[in-house]
Amino acid sequence: MSGKQKAMRTASANRLEKVTFEQFEEAMARYAQAEHREVEINAAVEDEIAELMLQYKDELGALAQGKAMAFNTVESYCRDNKQALFTKRRSIGTIYGVAGFRLGKPRLKTLPGKDWKEVLDELKIKLPSYIRSNDEPAKDLLLADRYKEEIAPLLAEIGIEVIQDELFYIETKKAA
Repeated sequence: MSGKQKAMRTASANRLEKVTFEQFEEAMARYAQAEHREVEINAAVEDEIAELMLQYKDELGALAQGKAMAFNTVESYCRDNKQALFTKRRSIGTIYGVAGFRLGKPRLKTLPGKDWKEVLDELKIKLPSYIRSNDEPAKDLLLADRYKEEIAPLLAEIGIEVIQDELFYIETKKAA
């Protein structure tokens, strides 16, 4: 996020009365100093995190590889013995944990040789109440075309206006 975007507010937020030029300069200095210190602290934190990650990189990689191999072994065993192990329950417990099968979220998939357009055509005939129709304003298009001669005069006529809040910002000079 840039310095310009860090401190943006709408024009009416936290308004003070009769601020002098000296108070303005002092506040700008405090703001810039605080922002500079934030950058220093965040850089130090990122350096420490990178150092820790590097310190444990090999061990974490080995652990991840070991977990993946163990997972594959456990899954293979459970799939090979599914009929015997999972007749009453969908999981099996050991002193080390639980393994098993979960049902995923139900979803629809077209049959081989069918696509969603063909399915939609069939739904229109056989199950028309299962077809969705969303009528909603295309706000993104209205905003994009708001200056076009054929669109601009109609916006107010149809009951909408384009508004844009004025935002205040401070952009500090970055130390090189």
